[in-house]
Amino acid sequence: MTSPKPIAAPSRLPEHEATYRRLRDMMMFGELAPGQKVTLQGVTTALGAGMTPVREAIRRLTAEGALTLHENRRISVPVLTGSQVDELAFARLRLEPELAERALNALSGRDIDRLAQIDAGIDRAIAVGDVPGYLAGNHRFHFAIYESAGAEILLSVTHSLWLRFGPSLRVVVETGGSVGPDLHKGALEAMRRGDAAGLRAAIEADIRQGMDRVRENLQPSLV
Repeated sequence: MTSPKPIAAPSRLPEHEATYRRLRDMMMFGELAPGQKVTLQGVTTALGAGMTPVREAIRRLTAEGALTLHENRRISVPVLTGSQVDELAFARLRLEPELAERALNALSGRDIDRLAQIDAGIDRAIAVGDVPGYLAGNHRFHFAIYESAGAEILLSVTHSLWLRFGPSLRVVVETGGSVGPDLHKGALEAMRRGDAAGLRAAIEADIRQGMDRVRENLQPSLV
């Protein structure tokens, strides 16, 4: 397990919530690999956090399906099966285009400019092979749209879906020979036109290419 700097909890967040979010981000952005064992001591050391908030963070992530509890009480990062990849793609293709369409009317020109800046950062990460930068930027781009939809339940479920495929996406990006691509330009163009159907189509295409890449690259190890 990598050892990032000790967690710095924002003043408004209690330690247990800050610890949960940091461990969640490690899952989301692939700092923990599929099949990797997760221990209380390892996470405590990596995050520089206390035992109690780390134990609570692991419990929450296990309940959310982001971590797997085995019969011998060992905890690990799940290894996705082919059917699970299909389920994740199915759910994402129904929830995320809907969130994007609901967000469209709430996005101002300034918001879209900010999304374009995020996408430019993603392009820079792709150009230099910056995997963490690409993954973080890609997440930021999508959720900057979805969080404007005003659909908290759909947003929460979508966060859970991203938690489940994040570790596998990191492996795919690192072993696939290239970082990226993304299809965000079509989404940005549709947003500027106020084109709901075009935005849905662009988000769907972006999801399909990403999940297809996960499916294809993980296929040899899927069971």
